Amino acid sequence: MSAPASGPRKYGRRLAGRVSAVAVAILVALTFSVSGCADDVASDVGGVPISELAVDPAVSNAGLTKSVPSRIEIPSIGVDSSLMDLGLDAEGALQVPEAGFPAGWYTGAPTPGEKGPSVIAGHVDWAGSPGVFYELRNLKPGAEIAVTRQDGSIAQFEVTDVRAFPKDEFPTDLVYGTLDYAGLRLVTCGGAFDETANSYDDNIVAFAKLVGTG
Repeated sequence: MSAPASGPRKYGRRLAGRVSAVAVAILVALTFSVSGCADDVASDVGGVPISELAVDPAVSNAGLTKSVPSRIEIPSIGVDSSLMDLGLDAEGALQVPEAGFPAGWYTGAPTPGEKGPSVIAGHVDWAGSPGVFYELRNLKPGAEIAVTRQDGSIAQFEVTDVRAFPKDEFPTDLVYGTLDYAGLRLVTCGGAFDETANSYDDNIVAFAKLVGTG
């Protein structure tokens, strides 16, 4: 199936997501746009159940101090992108990158490396060309992710799971819910494009944990 080559389209239904903060939990409505997605993505790409993630308490539980991220690199799938800020729009939906590159990080969540769930979103493709997260569905557990931060440090993550979820079953708690360790979630879309709904069937989410710093 050929994906549309025009501008962004929203995927997923609006969802209230809990994001941990210093002393409060805020509600976030998740909406993301993408101009094209791959078809026939499996509902469970691989990895261990989220409830069974093995987290190194010496690294992940401690976390890093707050520092805005500036770049993400995922060597195994060829990702090397700067990062833009993504906030919420006037309707309370997650803002989206304005093109296929770069990816963006949600500023209402912890910065990558801080304790809690950091969230980075990116397009699968744009105007007929691959986007920053085109290969996200092919990411494997154990793969390395490096996020460069403005304080000069590099937060090093290890992928624990990659899954495809029907958009009406988006795992809000798993993506935005409170964590007792430093986690990272990468979000894009997948599945067939629904011409009637003008959206895509699935969300692809990669889960990762902090394992070191550089």
